[in-house]
Amino acid sequence: MAATVKKTVAVEDVNVTFEDQKKINTFARNTNRMTEFKDEIEAKKKSLQNLQDASDDLMMAEDDTLLVPYQIGDVFISHTQEETQEMLEAAKELLQQEIKDLEGKVSKIQQVLGDLKVQLYAKFGNNINLEADES
Repeated sequence: MAATVKKTVAVEDVNVTFEDQKKINTFARNTNRMTEFKDEIEAKKKSLQNLQDASDDLMMAEDDTLLVPYQIGDVFISHTQEETQEMLEAAKELLQQEIKDLEGKVSKIQQVLGDLKVQLYAKFGNNINLEADES
């Protein structure tokens, strides 16, 4: 989504100063960053759900003496069910913290975007479109 200045015949011309252009560019960059963070959050939530499913499946296992393969990088290492459960819990906690951090970044960006919207709409009114594309 890029911030654009609309050109219409019946609307008054508004000069775009260097400062205005910087605000528009900042708005566009932050919108792109926010979209990337949201995509990353969704991917991490899917990974978190996969870890939760693996943890649930591991709890349902009947034989406690079986070794469970756990992937670390490109290698699978066999651990006891208890060790694997602990590793899954640690991985889930790490992902939850990463999601929380990303959501904090999205929140900060939304505040910046809100301030920029107010400033840009105050100057340009209906001559500028700062809303996300629905495509």
